[in-house]
Amino acid sequence: MQIAVLTFDGFNELDSFVAAAILNRMKAKGWAAYITSPTEQVTSMNGVTVQRQRPLEFAGEADAVLIGSGVRTRDIAADKDLLSRIRLDPSRQLVAAQCSGTLLLARLGLLGDLPACTDLTTKPWVLEAGVNVIDAPFVAHDNVATAGGCLASQYLAAWIIARGASRRDAEEAIHYVAPVGEKALYVDRALSVIMPHIAHAECAAIS
Repeated sequence: MQIAVLTFDGFNELDSFVAAAILNRMKAKGWAAYITSPTEQVTSMNGVTVQRQRPLEFAGEADAVLIGSGVRTRDIAADKDLLSRIRLDPSRQLVAAQCSGTLLLARLGLLGDLPACTDLTTKPWVLEAGVNVIDAPFVAHDNVATAGGCLASQYLAAWIIARGASRRDAEEAIHYVAPVGEKALYVDRALSVIMPHIAHAECAAIS
């Protein structure tokens, strides 16, 4: 599983780095999550500059794509040239977005009137884009998932792992990163959030 973690200037470190770290717990099974950006370097909302691992066009080749948020997402959402470089296909890819990344999914035409999650700051902009925002940390419809809140990145990572590998793999990945003394609590919470949506997707595929 090759995963593009879309990361733009002004990005939120928690979105990109936490998700990528959890997903890369699957390296032993041939998985790899890459910081994927439109430029060779991007600087976070708090001034952390990183080197991209893959160009933006890699999103069209990846098996899964996760779009993080940032303080410049509204500018990115209005940049038609930049958006045209992002080619996503939920029929063959797992596509996930967090917080203001949900706005980019909306601009790319991948949400329609489906219920979606985002953060409280971004909510008015996503509503303005015609998206039905719900008060929840995570929701998925077949191969498209959205999450709201910085620490919801664990749900997106767990969902991608459970969909692309197995529930057991998702449990182990979350167990590894969870705080000592609270590991069972974190695993149970993550699985209780994502598994109902995975069961629905599996039933839809069978029918």
